Amino acid sequence: MPKELALSLVDIWFQDEARLGQQGTLSRVWAMTGTRPRLQKQLQYNYSYIFGAICPQKKQSVGLILPLVNTEAMQMHLDEISKYVEQGRHAVIVVDKAAWHTTGKLNLPDNISLLPLPATSPELNPVEQVWSWIRQHSLANRAFKDYEEIVDEACKAWNIFANKSDLIASIGSRSWAIL
Repeated sequence: MPKELALSLVDIWFQDEARLGQQGTLSRVWAMTGTRPRLQKQLQYNYSYIFGAICPQKKQSVGLILPLVNTEAMQMHLDEISKYVEQGRHAVIVVDKAAWHTTGKLNLPDNISLLPLPATSPELNPVEQVWSWIRQHSLANRAFKDYEEIVDEACKAWNIFANKSDLIASIGSRSWAIL
């Protein structure tokens, strides 16, 4: 198979995880000049995690809300991403060097390969901007009563983002990530 044809059958995905919960993000808010609005900051420690992946070229995203970050959770996410890779295509998933990304215990689906980023270089992964967007537009300045509400709101926030295909392409596109 010619090299050009082989490269045209590869999709680049970016993957990462984000913790969401009762120790949430405080963000700027609009207020009348001279006023100091009060925002609530929780002190409880209930969390959930969004495992998210985007393919800017295809304007696709795949996300799971899970209670833990570990090898088993990563395996579940890779298996889910694999379902979204078109028949006959291959996904190269750019990941950071977290232990659950680089472990030999992962059973990679046949249509997926992992490409680790250099150590301490989160700025190279556009999913970091996805987390920023989700927090800013859906989850900042929030208080959650319990774990179930955290999961429900994380699902809503991910789905709002995932339904914006042009935003996925805009946030995720990188000039160095084109085959």
